[in-house]
Amino acid sequence: MTKILLADDSAFMRKILTNILTKKGYTDLIEAVDGEETVAAYTREKPDLVLLDIVMKKKYGTEALKDIMQMDPNAKIIMVSAVGQEKVIEEAIQLGAKGFVVKPFKEEEVLSKVKEVLG
Repeated sequence: MTKILLADDSAFMRKILTNILTKKGYTDLIEAVDGEETVAAYTREKPDLVLLDIVMKKKYGTEALKDIMQMDPNAKIIMVSAVGQEKVIEEAIQLGAKGFVVKPFKEEEVLSKVKEVLG
């Protein structure tokens, strides 16, 4: 079973992602509400995939990405960002993110990127 970590400080966004993923059969979902919790959850749970928001409290998404990639260079992380953060997205890709989806996102976009990154 595929384990996915949803990291976003917005409960609403986590709920939307949960609904999209569970409809497609992804039911082993873990949630994190900030960057520090994301790194801790990754360490503890070893998920197959992380959907990681960029703007979060305690630790920015790109910082959490950097920490996770240092621990596990094979980590599969998709950044989730609002429109207009192209520079940050470029940085995230250079740090090792496997892709990104832009908020507000469409269900098909999320599922397509998840399928692509999981292989």
